[in-house]
Amino acid sequence: MARILALDYGTKRTGIAVTDELQIIASGLTTVNTKELMSFLKTYTSEENVELFIIGEPKQMNYEVSESEVSITKFITTLEKAIPHIPIKRIDERFTSKMAFQTMIDSGLSKKQRQDKALVDEISATIILQSYLYNPS
Repeated sequence: MARILALDYGTKRTGIAVTDELQIIASGLTTVNTKELMSFLKTYTSEENVELFIIGEPKQMNYEVSESEVSITKFITTLEKAIPHIPIKRIDERFTSKMAFQTMIDSGLSKKQRQDKALVDEISATIILQSYLYNPS
């Protein structure tokens, strides 16, 4: 089997999470500057066996797409051209940032540590990936 890689895409930073090769455990990998994301993904997928990208799909409470979807769609088009052999699935990412923040509180991180937006993005990507693992429809 191969890894599954999840992205919490943002215009400034993108949180990244990955599974183990057996696709049992989702772990935060890193957060990268979005301008460097494509380079990171090309390098990572050349070094690791990745079979699927999971990308968060931001929706509003009424299920309409969020305004950030425009930039995500552009990124997906670029990703499909750059790494065409790895399919992409979308997962609803509503509440992941709030869940990530609560996870940080529950983990006992200090207020200063909880202000680290890069860590929030990485945890959000992990939550997106866990959601997929629990319900891979």
